Amino acid sequence: MYRSHTCGELRIDNVGQEVTLSGWVQRSRELGGLTFIDVRDRYGITQITLNSDDNADLAAQARKIGREFVVQIKGTVKERSSKNKNIPTGEIEIIASAINILNASKTPPFTIEDDTDGGEELRAKYRYLDLRRNVVKEKLALRNKVALETRKFLDTEEFIDVETPYLIKSTPEGARDFVVPSRMNEGEFYALPQSPQTFKQLLMVSGYDRYYQIVKCFRDEDLRADRQPEFTQIDCEMSFVDQEDVLNTFEKMVQHLFKTCRNVELDKAFPRMTYAEAMEKYGSDKPDIRFGMEFVNLNDVAQNKGFKVFDDAEVVLAINAEQCSVYTRKQLDALTKWVQRPQIGAKGMVYVKCNEDGSFKSSVDKFYSQEDLKAWADKANAKPGDLLLVLSGDLHTTRNQMNELRLHMGDELGLRNPNVFKPLWVVDFPLLEWDEESGRYHAMHHPFTSPKQEDIALIETDPGKVRANAYDLAMNGVELGGGSIRIHDRDLQAKMFDLLGFSKEEAEEQFGFLMSAFEYGAPPHGGLAFGLDRLVATMGGSSSIRDYIAFPKNNNGRDVMIDAPAALNEEQLTELNLALNIQAAE
Repeated sequence: MYRSHTCGELRIDNVGQEVTLSGWVQRSRELGGLTFIDVRDRYGITQITLNSDDNADLAAQARKIGREFVVQIKGTVKERSSKNKNIPTGEIEIIASAINILNASKTPPFTIEDDTDGGEELRAKYRYLDLRRNVVKEKLALRNKVALETRKFLDTEEFIDVETPYLIKSTPEGARDFVVPSRMNEGEFYALPQSPQTFKQLLMVSGYDRYYQIVKCFRDEDLRADRQPEFTQIDCEMSFVDQEDVLNTFEKMVQHLFKTCRNVELDKAFPRMTYAEAMEKYGSDKPDIRFGMEFVNLNDVAQNKGFKVFDDAEVVLAINAEQCSVYTRKQLDALTKWVQRPQIGAKGMVYVKCNEDGSFKSSVDKFYSQEDLKAWADKANAKPGDLLLVLSGDLHTTRNQMNELRLHMGDELGLRNPNVFKPLWVVDFPLLEWDEESGRYHAMHHPFTSPKQEDIALIETDPGKVRANAYDLAMNGVELGGGSIRIHDRDLQAKMFDLLGFSKEEAEEQFGFLMSAFEYGAPPHGGLAFGLDRLVATMGGSSSIRDYIAFPKNNNGRDVMIDAPAALNEEQLTELNLALNIQAAE
């Protein structure tokens, strides 16, 4: 037996017991004739004490032990004279009677502490060491708790967990597929699923009216801080439901998860907002509603005054930063430079200070009178002491830029508390979006999303105005999940494929199995998929999902720990009937 207790288990009630602990050495220190060793495992940390006066040989052995050595300690539990209230085991220590070094350790490349000296790249290379840190263990423990409570909730709601295949057929919609060559089927390839979309719909046709799966998904797309090439979904589908049924079910699930995993009570009914309203007020389909600063359209009061930048713009938008008129010129210049960064791309920014005496100071004073600027302030409900920040340009770009500026100001003013959680259902998305490059419509969500019943007639006359029976759950500026009521009628699905530019032959080749299934009694159905990684990161108050994934990839899609992806040797390529066609860079 390597241990009788874990390193986080012993308490004052255990005083006098003979125990055996095993774990890693967090640190050791000398104080006169005493040697102290902190031994750590997944469950906690316990102080081991040795006195050279009592056992000089054992104390000498202990002094040879370094950080991250794996050790087994035998001894007696004793009450500490100097207690540590910062750890659960802080009232006791172990008076060691025997030490067994199970494995020595090289000096780690970074300190394995909550506040480590290791950079992100170094910690990624030695991820197995980074995983020993408490801050990372706590994140993975939260992930485990969320997954467990998800299963509990869905089980009580009569959902059945069904696995779907990882080796499937490549389809043309969405992000690029990861493809897998088939040795037994020469010249043919599997694809890794971007989601189990068609399979969960087939399960509805099969009569499994409540399905779920916590499942890996794969997308070969350019990565950002909140993206990974492989990620995990809480994937769910239901039959004989409308949008209201789906939203109510998963509203309850999210409330359950926050209560059981974070002891946070969310609103009894989540607010809802249409996509059009979200874009108009926040320039985002996943708005952060923890704070205000809604967009204000100034077109009617700012244009046609001789200021060409505004006069030539499709839209002039402002946000009101309350009580920020005290911003200095240096601070305002810094904000202007911030929006001019390539990531944001604004050409400039206009400001209006609403002074305490009722006057106004603006960067465009020579074009606008005090009365003009007062009209701006009135429209934005700005009070003395407030600051208006104004951007202009084409509608889509300016909304995106103002969204980034709004979030930046929220951070600057401390309005985005990571321990405050504000959910929001965003509904009534457009069914389609026009792509100039390809000259055709693309599905905003996916080709299986049902249009709103009242908009079906517009498919023939004005497809750009058709609304989808789709919905997303946003929280704190993050999309936690999304879904839709699906098309379950073959004729409507065929019409959708036609609208998206599929020929009948292409539609049959790619999705003939699904179209065929719809001819055998497909029920009305819909569902929702949560990004488990993002959900847990948001619950943990983090903007990055990487620490909540045991072995994540970097922004280039590489696992630097195992150095993947990697080349195949010639024998493997031959066996798979593959030949590389990579031209050397000039």
